[in-house]
Amino acid sequence: MGESKLDEILEVIKQEQQYRVQEFGNLEFEFSKLKSKYKATKHNGSWQSSHLYFILLKLESGNLLTDLEVQWLRATGLYETNQIAQEIKRFTQLKSQYKASQYQDSYPDSFLYQILKKLEVTERLSDSEYNWLLNNKLLETAEIFQQQESVKETHFAQLRDKYQANKHLDLSLSSPLYPILQNIDAKDNLSESEINWLEQQELSETIAIAQDLEQTREFAALRLKYKATEYQDSSPKSHLYKILKRLELSNQLGEQDINFLKKRKLTEIIEIGNEKYAYTLKSKINFGELLNESEIDWLKNNRREDIIILAQQKHFAILKRKYGLIDPLLLLEPFYKIMVKLEKKERLDIILVAQLIEQKLLSRDGKIAVAHYRLEAEFYEQEIKRTGHQWDIPTASSYWRKANEPEQALKITNLDLGKIREGNLKSAILVTRGAAFRDMDNLADAESCARKAMNYQPNSYQPYTLMGAISYDRGDYAEGDYWFEQAIQRGAKTEDIDDELKRIFRSTKDENKRHEAAEYLLKKDSQRYSWAKSYLKKSQNNGK
Repeated sequence: MGESKLDEILEVIKQEQQYRVQEFGNLEFEFSKLKSKYKATKHNGSWQSSHLYFILLKLESGNLLTDLEVQWLRATGLYETNQIAQEIKRFTQLKSQYKASQYQDSYPDSFLYQILKKLEVTERLSDSEYNWLLNNKLLETAEIFQQQESVKETHFAQLRDKYQANKHLDLSLSSPLYPILQNIDAKDNLSESEINWLEQQELSETIAIAQDLEQTREFAALRLKYKATEYQDSSPKSHLYKILKRLELSNQLGEQDINFLKKRKLTEIIEIGNEKYAYTLKSKINFGELLNESEIDWLKNNRREDIIILAQQKHFAILKRKYGLIDPLLLLEPFYKIMVKLEKKERLDIILVAQLIEQKLLSRDGKIAVAHYRLEAEFYEQEIKRTGHQWDIPTASSYWRKANEPEQALKITNLDLGKIREGNLKSAILVTRGAAFRDMDNLADAESCARKAMNYQPNSYQPYTLMGAISYDRGDYAEGDYWFEQAIQRGAKTEDIDDELKRIFRSTKDENKRHEAAEYLLKKDSQRYSWAKSYLKKSQNNGK
């Protein structure tokens, strides 16, 4: 063989090898593009050594995968690729179903796929989507859409007639009326916005029909819930519907409702309703709310003493906290009734309050006593306005002082005494006014009132008792004893004077003054004033 011939053969072989290398390179590049398109980039094999290349070629050509190929994709973790394959399969099925198989592209991001999915659920196509079908010569697909529209137009007309909406002028399928009527026909309750739209269109008959259907469905559900399915009248106009609606709101049954149910032998509804209402009242109590009188009367009439007792116990606990009664063993009566009356602004039995204070079951300075004194003061003020009875003035003033409101006492006794004839009344007003000044540590005005009261009624011991208290407040105990002695000479009892001295000690905030006064009294008469030792001890303890 000649040398030139050999060179030609070698050149051919070289070209064939270069072609093969180029071809393999092109295939590898194509494989890389397919992996990117079908979300399989994490697969590392070459196109020669992997099944993936041939699977992706099938997908690219619009062919469906076999079950084994799908299993292989799952086994190798190519879930996104498998998902795309399933979408392609669905797309292919839809193209066949809606006469669009001639369209070559089968990738899920195709515009046609979105259109076909709309057709599948009979969703209306936009003008641009419909024109796209025509432009791509998918005329049979476009015809299917037109058939769907024709069916819906017929359906819309039937619904308008069925639900009395024919006076609405917009007959297009894009009208808001069509989906509203579809909702009514599907037994769905209308939303507030849908009802508002119907009202704006003056379609009151449509609204009435929809609401009647809604109430009918609700009535059927309530009859089932309250075991009244044997009741024949299913119309929402039935009185039973109104009764069951009230029960759903946990309202009590009225006498008319009970008679209606008894007459129709629906006594089980009464039992259910009563239990439901009793549970509502019990929940109300547990949430810390108070029952009103009608609710308590209902409990009494239905013999639910257990809930009444629970209500009282819960209310008692609340009132105890409010009125500062901290004793956990405190009995319900009489304190519960007392506090309930105070809450209602009702006056208490004065004798009962005095007895409880005397028995040390109530503190004379406690919140119950103060509330009682305030009510009494307000009562006597009203009596003064109603009757003009001036002797109620010192009484009201005295109660204001006991209620720790001396300002109110000064307000009600700020009078022109020249218009009052009786000297004893003038004296009584001045004494209580002076005592109010003393409560506010205005001892000068307090003394002025006391001395004027002495002038108006020299034989009354009360002004002298007031002067004695003022002297003790000033620390002038000898002068205080003088005035107390004058009070005794005018009818004051020794026990009353001692009680006044105890009140002085209780109201004095200065520990040193109490200590000093206690030492004075014990030195004077240790037996009579033995109670003062407790104040002496307190002062000594505070000094340690």
